[in-house]
Amino acid sequence: MARTTAVRLTGEDLTPDDVWRVAVDETSVELDDSAREKLRAARAVVEAALTKDEPTYGVTTGFGRFVSTRIPGELAEELQLRLLRSHACGVGEPYPRDIVRAAMLMRANTLAKGYSGTRVEVVELLVECLEHNVLPEVPSRGSVGASGDLAPLAHLALPLVGEGRAWVGDELLPGGEALTRAGLEPVRLQAKEGLSLVNGTQFMGAFAALGVIRAKRLAKTADVACALTVDSLQASRGSFDHRIHELRPLAGQAASAANILALTDGSAIAEAHRWCDHVQDAYSLRCAAQVHGAARDLLEYVERTVSVELNAATDNPLVFPEDGAVLSNGNFHGQPLAFALDVLAMAVSELASISERRTERLVNPALSGGLPAFLASNGGLNSGFMIPQYVAASLVSENKALCHPASVDTIPTSAGQEDHVSMGNAAGLKAWQVLANAERVVAIELLTGAQAVEFYAPLEPGVGGRAARELVRSISPRLRDDRPLSDDIERLAESIRDGSALEAVESEAGELR
Repeated sequence: MARTTAVRLTGEDLTPDDVWRVAVDETSVELDDSAREKLRAARAVVEAALTKDEPTYGVTTGFGRFVSTRIPGELAEELQLRLLRSHACGVGEPYPRDIVRAAMLMRANTLAKGYSGTRVEVVELLVECLEHNVLPEVPSRGSVGASGDLAPLAHLALPLVGEGRAWVGDELLPGGEALTRAGLEPVRLQAKEGLSLVNGTQFMGAFAALGVIRAKRLAKTADVACALTVDSLQASRGSFDHRIHELRPLAGQAASAANILALTDGSAIAEAHRWCDHVQDAYSLRCAAQVHGAARDLLEYVERTVSVELNAATDNPLVFPEDGAVLSNGNFHGQPLAFALDVLAMAVSELASISERRTERLVNPALSGGLPAFLASNGGLNSGFMIPQYVAASLVSENKALCHPASVDTIPTSAGQEDHVSMGNAAGLKAWQVLANAERVVAIELLTGAQAVEFYAPLEPGVGGRAARELVRSISPRLRDDRPLSDDIERLAESIRDGSALEAVESEAGELR
């Protein structure tokens, strides 16, 4: 496990970058002392509520439609354990491990904020499970995103009490055995703690936090791919002139135009056709900054939303140590994240859509300005890049269906008590697939652009095009005779996902906006 500077949980300052470091890079996590103090103060309020006559939801009452059922104090601990067991009924394939790690981190952080009333040792065990890579097996279907991600979070919590199942390395074990393997001991839940572990938006939030990191990398990489295609199609750089974009001062558009202009700087190919009689390029080239920029602006909204959610109290009821109040509320409702995840999917879908149109222009001899059909050597015997464009078209078409928003749907649950839900988990699952598809589509444009630009040798593309071509060639040799390209596409898509593609280009061309 990586041991770079630890992420310290305070409940106040977790960022999407922190979530990536812990979930993907496996950076160490520590519970800050200030969080321990807040946890103890909130726990004292819960203990006091047990001695009062008035009902407190989930502490002295049942859950959901059973809110009016009083639970005697001697059954408080049993109530919390049965809550986890009853709610752990998710189905389907498990969430990816990085999503589970992100959700564990976010659950620990929201508890550390000190408004849930759990004991310090519960949060410490969550952190220890992260440190020892004890990862609960969590089915991905079953959340409607209303009282948060109830079913997934119940599966996440069961190993903490020695039940459920968890991965330790590559071995899936019963929860208690998994803890023992890591040298940990289960906790025995006390009043409200089971409820505090399942009420929240952490799986929706995990998709959003990790997704926005991937999407922002993708947006910059789409600028790189576009710049390479601009050179490969001998398109005009004038469309990216800053004077144009100052007259429509949208932040994302200006950033994308500046990137593409910088990446095409020094292009001998562009210089060679400066005085040609071609007047205007197709929209996928001339309007690239406008489309890429609109996607970037949506991603800024997603990032703002998830950055708030990472440090929000999303439990019910919430405990206020300042005055001892215990207030029922709806902060667990996933609508903000459901909207954000649907928006994320739409933004990256459009990055892929316009990328595929540029790939089509590269391989279509009627549109490519003299490049060989499908960029094939000995065309006819070889098919070249004919089928990669099919693949991009297939992925773009799939994204169109996946981008139908989940957040506009609702269905009542719990006998009408929970009569409006967000469907945020469904939005997250769809956005995750759209992201993967989009990364592959942009990878295909990069592969195709690298092949195309080499037909202009000895003329060289701009600084960004050269860097992009070198990146592609480090993964995929030039296609001379047909060979399967599946692995090349996947490896390049992975480099987009993990940021190494962008890092390689920026090391040569400078940091992009």
